[in-house]
Amino acid sequence: MHIYYYDENFMYTGEDVISEYDELPKNATDVRPKEDLYLPEYDADKRVWFESASEDYIESMQPKPPLPNDITTLKKQAALLTLQVTQLQRGGAS
Repeated sequence: MHIYYYDENFMYTGEDVISEYDELPKNATDVRPKEDLYLPEYDADKRVWFESASEDYIESMQPKPPLPNDITTLKKQAALLTLQVTQLQRGGAS
């Protein structure tokens, strides 16, 4: 049987596999936490795991966008300059 442990505050602490004949250990459940939880917390009365992380915590865990490399920056600058030249040519032809 696959079990999931929680601490005295009902926060997820790990998992294990035990024999079918063993009793469920203290501070453990056979209810699997959802995959997308950052800080799973267990509600023993409802027998469900829920998200306990704040929005700020979740946001801080998101990967930062990669810094642009020199080639990407040059391509963007060239595209912007081309657009500006095209606009100037159209404005000058009027």
